[in-house]
Amino acid sequence: MSAPPTSSAGPEVRPFGFWDSDWSAQRAVAASRDFAELRCGPDGLFWTLFDPADGRTTLWRWLDGEAHCLTPAGFSLRSRVYEYGGGAFCLVPGGVVFVNEADQQLYHQRLHGRPTRLTDRAGCRYGDLECAAGQVLAVEEDGQRHRLVAIALDDGQCRELAAGADFYAAPRLSADGQCLAWIEWDRPHQPWTSTRLCRRHRSGDGWSAPDILAGADGGESLQQPRFDDRGRLHCLSDRHGWWQPWRLDGEGLRPLPAALADHAPAPWQLGLSSHLPEVGLRSWLADGQGFLSGTSGVPLATDFSRFRQLAADDRHYYCIAAGPARSSAVLAIERQGGGVRTLAGGEAPESAVSRPRALRFPVAAGEWAHAFFHAPCNPRFQGGRGERPPLLVFCHGGPTSACQPVLDPRIPFWTQRGFAVADLDYRGSSGYGRAYRQRLEGAWGELDVADAAALVKHLAALGLVDPGRAFIRGASAGGFTTLLALMGDTPFRGGASYYGVSDPLALRATTHKFEADYLDWLIGDPVRDAARYRQRSAVSRAGEIEAPLILFQGGQDAVVVPEQTASLVAALEASGRTVACHVYPDERHGFRNAVNLAHALEAELAFYRGLLG
Repeated sequence: MSAPPTSSAGPEVRPFGFWDSDWSAQRAVAASRDFAELRCGPDGLFWTLFDPADGRTTLWRWLDGEAHCLTPAGFSLRSRVYEYGGGAFCLVPGGVVFVNEADQQLYHQRLHGRPTRLTDRAGCRYGDLECAAGQVLAVEEDGQRHRLVAIALDDGQCRELAAGADFYAAPRLSADGQCLAWIEWDRPHQPWTSTRLCRRHRSGDGWSAPDILAGADGGESLQQPRFDDRGRLHCLSDRHGWWQPWRLDGEGLRPLPAALADHAPAPWQLGLSSHLPEVGLRSWLADGQGFLSGTSGVPLATDFSRFRQLAADDRHYYCIAAGPARSSAVLAIERQGGGVRTLAGGEAPESAVSRPRALRFPVAAGEWAHAFFHAPCNPRFQGGRGERPPLLVFCHGGPTSACQPVLDPRIPFWTQRGFAVADLDYRGSSGYGRAYRQRLEGAWGELDVADAAALVKHLAALGLVDPGRAFIRGASAGGFTTLLALMGDTPFRGGASYYGVSDPLALRATTHKFEADYLDWLIGDPVRDAARYRQRSAVSRAGEIEAPLILFQGGQDAVVVPEQTASLVAALEASGRTVACHVYPDERHGFRNAVNLAHALEAELAFYRGLLG
């Protein structure tokens, strides 16, 4: 990693927030290319790559020391099951089966051929694909109905494997084909609050009645069932307070030796792979920092701090990883010796990067929250004598999600211009155990907002930022936190909401099935707790938003619909508040177009600089 040269006179003195940088919005967006999924099999190693330059996700194969793209023009790999998708491809003999983004149907592609359609069920979506015994196991979404199905590779015929629950995930078949395991759950629960581990045995030409192996009494989140090479069933369970590995022993689960830490993120998407019991590979989080280890338990690839999509063959472990100063990468790690090779990605920016500093700070009596702090970093400039930098607080979405201490290309965009950035893991974030994750129950819009304010106070007390020049930004659920944090006697000078929730009741009425009961858990019953909903509605309380606000909205957003943001803008303008709004007609919930992403960053910077004067 190199940095722009400085003059012999030393860094130029210029107010924080107004430094120049060659890390443009366009470069930040271009560096946001990310790997999504990874699989390893007899035909080699395969992964998917999302590139904002064309908004497509393409499939790549590692062959003869090079990565080769297999996806022809007109195709993009992406599942929309439960809206957030995941598990969009699986390996089959001599090729792959994938979900095509445009029509959500399955396509069969041989290694040296074009994709051919395997399913033709209009209105259906597929995800969490797994190949077993000449068929593709999948979660099928047909309107509001979900089930597990097996789709024959030769003719595409579909056979039902499990139905009746509201949601399904992770269908897995034992190597001998005699046992099928999966995860299911019912409304009003989310997959990170209460799920069930289920199983069926082969019985003649069919299957036995399902058994519930764990989670029947509720209050336990199970995920990622897997069979090891001896046919034993493993999974992750949080019944002891953390998502840790367990193994089926007789008819009950037995905990395995593991770090006291979450061994998986919150399962917003299907197809997660953070433990491989068949080879002893696992990843976990400790205070937000990611670790990876094999059978020896010794941490691997220690230059990286986030690991996902684990896979293995006889010689190597594979994963998608990222580090504090390295972009997302596909890694091959020697099983004997631990040597690391980067197969794709992993670039280090040529511009200066601020390393994240982990923070744990008090928020209430006996309670703490977490964050990662990035100081301004540009060798060409320094602030004036005695000046402290403005602060930009990032609020992640979800809200049951988390930030990571990895290179987010947006952060150098801000730190190189003289902003300090704090990535907040408020109470309710994942990666810190079940109790911390559940803390947001009924308290969304209160605890997260309080934690954001406490973070400003904490950083100011450390002398790291100017508390009079603090800003806040967030997308989706993070936008909701941002909007409420700008009300009344706020510590924030202004903020930016990207497709943020401004009317929880309106969202509850229009949102998709996967999140249909989520707001009841986060806020309360809409009838019994109607006053609470009004209290946490930015639209209802627009007149109380004291700080200036800039909004960014997708015209095709089906989660936070454009009308919700339009109502907020109208209410703010009627109250005489300072508000700007940018609508991108072709974007959905989560912007993907490179031009739009760059424009939004530039507009947000100009907005803050205008407020700084």
